[in-house]
Amino acid sequence: MTYAFRPDRAFTDEFRTIGAEQIARAVNVLEDRPDGLHEAIHEARKSFKRLRSLYRLVAVDAPQFQKYENARIRDMARNLSTVRDAAALVENAHYLRASAVSDEQERALATICRRLEKRRDRISARATDIEDRVAATIVICEQALQALARVSFDDRRGRTAERLTKGWRQTLKRAARARQACGTSAEAGAFHELRKRAQDYRMQLGLMREAWPSAMEAKRNETKMLVDTLGHLNDLSVMTQLINEDPALAGNSQEQAHLLAAVIARQQTLRTDALKLAASVFQEAPEVESRTVRLLWLDAAR
Repeated sequence: MTYAFRPDRAFTDEFRTIGAEQIARAVNVLEDRPDGLHEAIHEARKSFKRLRSLYRLVAVDAPQFQKYENARIRDMARNLSTVRDAAALVENAHYLRASAVSDEQERALATICRRLEKRRDRISARATDIEDRVAATIVICEQALQALARVSFDDRRGRTAERLTKGWRQTLKRAARARQACGTSAEAGAFHELRKRAQDYRMQLGLMREAWPSAMEAKRNETKMLVDTLGHLNDLSVMTQLINEDPALAGNSQEQAHLLAAVIARQQTLRTDALKLAASVFQEAPEVESRTVRLLWLDAAR
């Protein structure tokens, strides 16, 4: 099954099936590890993000379920995050290196890439409890599955449409607040919040794509561009914070200067790009777009 509601089916069954599939995917990849442990952790965390977005969409009708399960899933993801976060910093350093504006800057960034790779490897070697963390996560996934099996909804077509409309409107209102904050502040936290809200929106577009496949898919692709842009911006902020805490990672003063210049230039470009993309992605008012979603669902559910 795909990550999408089928409008002609009972909502409770669809909700449980989609949620159970994401939990099963996380467990299976953590157990089988076809591309290694750390890639398995990365894939499991993506399933957890889909699950949290699914639950946020129905929070209006299942507030306690959403609250408790969101905390459970968040804690599972954090439990597995240490090594993956170190690897993500390496990937972002190479991304920054690709935009170097001079040979000297490129050489300095290459040196920083190597230092971050060594840091990643050290963290990985020290993570001797990672297998215990994975085992604990699998156990908690079973608990999450049991909780999912107990949740239920009013499956009437009109009530389901109302539930989805309210959830959609709430997602867009949160995104609007985050976007407004980014328009008045360059703080990393504001843009990180916008990224989280854009991630929710993209995943929920996927959940609703059967109501209007072509439009929802086009919107998902545009939103992915926004999420990716904000992801690079967030990673640069994390890298800057790390270098501030451990300047030796950036080398001597000249190498640090090259890094700082590259980061500042890239951040300025990414912020500008992100705000333009967000204006396009979230161009409709929450009330207007959520009413459209309601009509699409009611039509598709006939």
